[in-house]
Amino acid sequence: MNYRPYQQIHRRTSRQIHVGRVPVGGDAPIPVQTMTNTLTTDVEGTIAQIRRAELAGVDIVRVSCPDQESTAALREIVHEVNVPVVADIHFHYKRGIEAAQAGAACLRINPGNIGSGERVREVIKAARDHNCSMRIGVNAGSLERHLLEKYGEPNPEALVESALEHAKILQDNDFHEFKISVKASDVFLAVAAYQQLAEVCDHPLHIGITEAGGRRMGTVKSAVGLGSLLWAGIGDTIRVSLSDEPEEEVRVAWDLLKALGIRNRGVKVISCPSCARQGFDVIRTVQTLEERLAHIETPLTLSIIGCVVNGPGEALMTDLGVTGGGNGRHMVYSAGKQDHTIAGNDMIDHVVELVEQKIAQIHAAANEPARVAAE
Repeated sequence: MNYRPYQQIHRRTSRQIHVGRVPVGGDAPIPVQTMTNTLTTDVEGTIAQIRRAELAGVDIVRVSCPDQESTAALREIVHEVNVPVVADIHFHYKRGIEAAQAGAACLRINPGNIGSGERVREVIKAARDHNCSMRIGVNAGSLERHLLEKYGEPNPEALVESALEHAKILQDNDFHEFKISVKASDVFLAVAAYQQLAEVCDHPLHIGITEAGGRRMGTVKSAVGLGSLLWAGIGDTIRVSLSDEPEEEVRVAWDLLKALGIRNRGVKVISCPSCARQGFDVIRTVQTLEERLAHIETPLTLSIIGCVVNGPGEALMTDLGVTGGGNGRHMVYSAGKQDHTIAGNDMIDHVVELVEQKIAQIHAAANEPARVAAE
């Protein structure tokens, strides 16, 4: 069921660039990004990891290219996956050239770190020749020495100054296909840096709380930091950095976007924390349903509420819903209306079947105009 959000988020106005076929900035949807943690030279393992991230809904994937063997492997990787690949380059300008030639859609590179102006121009030429954009990636943990001496410590002003210094190098060479990130592991530092940067430029911004931690703490820190930025309209592409598998980063990023109503993908489950009033095991039911419905990409809302206190109200606002009842039977709602009851022992299989039927109906309705036109 669709309803008007209480408050629309108004995104900051930014220029638009492209990472391969994916637009970033402007009025484009906010892409979800992750990064592989395999050795790039392990071509088979890296491809398999990217494909798992693709199933989770990733739009852009970054891979490390620290040496010539990695950029050589990149050529095979980019031809075997379905999303644009960003090559992570740090100090050696030749890796950037090689990555662009190998088919990278974007270079994560700070031009001030790769040497002389001539080297920068060589990388820019390779990027232009191969339709490759760039990301300037500033990190509080690796700020330039002169900025640390100037400010005494990593602070928002230092991160922003570093970003603008690198951006000026590209702009002075008439290269404008780049986005910027100013990441920190400290939530307040990262948010303040992005807020300041957003005020002084119109470059698209890649947002993230770097080194956020494990699945639980990293998710919380990312939700606080990235959620506040997104709510303020700041952010043109997003990565959640977790000490976990890349596909888990993708799932959390999507959950952030879905929670704010920015993008929707898959089944959004609204469920209660459960209490003594529950008519069925809410916690286990939700866990099982999330696992069994994880493959679905089409947006759909599903409420799973253990009792009749809040259940009917939540069901009014979801496509499908289940509310716990007495005598082992529970009420099923469709499009906000009571539809039928179901026994508790059959509930999970039944809900999965209902979701799949609803998805089929959505697809059929979407295809109906084309079918009629063809006739």
